[in-house]
Amino acid sequence: MFLKRKKEDRGQTQLNWLDGKHTFSFGNFYDPEFTQFSSLRVMNEDVIAPGGGFGTHPHRDMEIVTYVIDGQLEHKDSEGNVGIIEPGELQRMSAGSGILHSEYNHSKENSVHLYQIWLTPAQNGIIPGYEQQRIPIQEQRNQLHIVASPDARNGSLHIHQDALIYAGAFDAGQSYAVPVNDQRSVWIQVVKGEIRIGNNELSAGDGLAISNESNLNIEGLSEHEVLIFDLP
Repeated sequence: MFLKRKKEDRGQTQLNWLDGKHTFSFGNFYDPEFTQFSSLRVMNEDVIAPGGGFGTHPHRDMEIVTYVIDGQLEHKDSEGNVGIIEPGELQRMSAGSGILHSEYNHSKENSVHLYQIWLTPAQNGIIPGYEQQRIPIQEQRNQLHIVASPDARNGSLHIHQDALIYAGAFDAGQSYAVPVNDQRSVWIQVVKGEIRIGNNELSAGDGLAISNESNLNIEGLSEHEVLIFDLP
């Protein structure tokens, strides 16, 4: 089964420093058909203006993964973690029993473009944690890289949920298998470019929910970048 989430149907938060697009219900945006998908709760595509950002605010019991497309994002939290995330790097913050953090565009001149992804954890109340990892997505093109997993396999981020996250950058014309099991759910988010999966054509910003399917392939209609979520 396939369910396409068109980019133009997403919710939007428009502020003088933020252009935010919400795949699932978030903040003041509510869509009863897209409250979440399996353990995938938030898929926000944000463009933050120079000097803008989210001031210190709380989270708890959520696995938060940040994927920067362009620019630099500055992170600080109440556990003493400080980091600047750039393209090719990913951040995982386990909010667990409670954490305060802020996120700002590190640049005073250029916007930062990113995806912030939330997954519900398998267990609530864990000790908060933070991790930042460089993944050679652009340097090693035309392959999927596992970027987050429950066992930190192959140097991936450690998330506290039975989920696998893959990312890859591909040249036009590349075709490759989707890691899918018909007993699990898969979400595909197009970060850049255009792809085709079966009869579904997707472009940057589109998402595709997949369940009860196997033997799927992605066909690259142009140079593209994707995030793939293998979910319980």
